[in-house]
Amino acid sequence: MSAHKFDANDQPEGVRLQKVLAQKGVASRRVCEDMIVAGRIEVNGEVVTELGRRIDPENDLVAVDGQAVQLDETKRYVMLNKPVGIVSSLADERGRPDLRRYTNDFEERLFNVGRLDQETSGLLILTNDGDLAHILAHPSFGVTKTYIARVEGGVTPQTIARLTRGFDLEDGPIRADKARLLGNNGDTSMVEISLHSGKNRIVRRMLDFVGHPVIDLVRRSFGPLNLGTLAQGQYRDLSTAELGRVLTISRAAADAAGKTPDAPVPGE
Repeated sequence: MSAHKFDANDQPEGVRLQKVLAQKGVASRRVCEDMIVAGRIEVNGEVVTELGRRIDPENDLVAVDGQAVQLDETKRYVMLNKPVGIVSSLADERGRPDLRRYTNDFEERLFNVGRLDQETSGLLILTNDGDLAHILAHPSFGVTKTYIARVEGGVTPQTIARLTRGFDLEDGPIRADKARLLGNNGDTSMVEISLHSGKNRIVRRMLDFVGHPVIDLVRRSFGPLNLGTLAQGQYRDLSTAELGRVLTISRAAADAAGKTPDAPVPGE
C-alpha cells in the first residue's frame, strides 16, 4: 500500500482532514476537530494535531485511536455466509453453483478472500481490495480462522491436546492454534478449532487424522470478523467498526512485512 507523503511546505491541496473524517461518519466535523487537537488522529503513521492539515483521501492512510479508517470509496467489503454446495470460485469449470450468484448483485467486481470447500459453510469475505485480500488469505500473516465441526465419535481431551500439540500430515507439520470440545454424546462430538494455516481442506484432514471424520463444518470467524446471526446464503457490508479492525490488521502486517506476498494461499 503506497501512501502520499505530506510536506508542510506544499501548497495547500487535498481536503481538510476533519471534513474527510466527518464525511466517512467518524463523527461530526466539530468533534473530529476536537479529536485532531487531542492527538487521536494519525495520517500515514504520524499523529496530526493541526486543524489545517489537508490530505489526499485516495492515497493517505488515516487512523483514529489506532484504528484504520477506509477513505477510498471505490473499495467494497462484504461478509457472506457461504452455504454448503457453493464452490468458492467466480467461474467454476465444472458448472457447479459458484459465488457469482452473490457477486453479480454488486456493481464492483468482487472476489473471494481465500476459500471454503464446497461442503463447508460459513464466513467468506468478498472484496475488490487486493492488498487486504493478500494479507488476510496468506498464512504467513497469522490471521486466525475459527471453525465449528460436528465429527464422528466421542472426542476426548487427549484428542484435543493432540490437535494443539500437532502432528505431521503428508504435506508437512500442522497444529491447531486452539481447540476445545464443545459437546460429546458418544456418537458425535462438536469441536471448535482455530488455526491460521492456509492448507487445502486442512480442518477436515486434521480431524480425519485423529480419527474423527467431519460430518458438518462451518467457519464462524475470520480474524476479527464473526459470523454472528447472519444466515446461510445471506450477505452484508462490513460495519465501520469491523472494517476498521480488518484494515488495521492489514496495514500493520503490510508495514511489518515491507510488502505483501505474491499470492494468497487457498484456505479450508
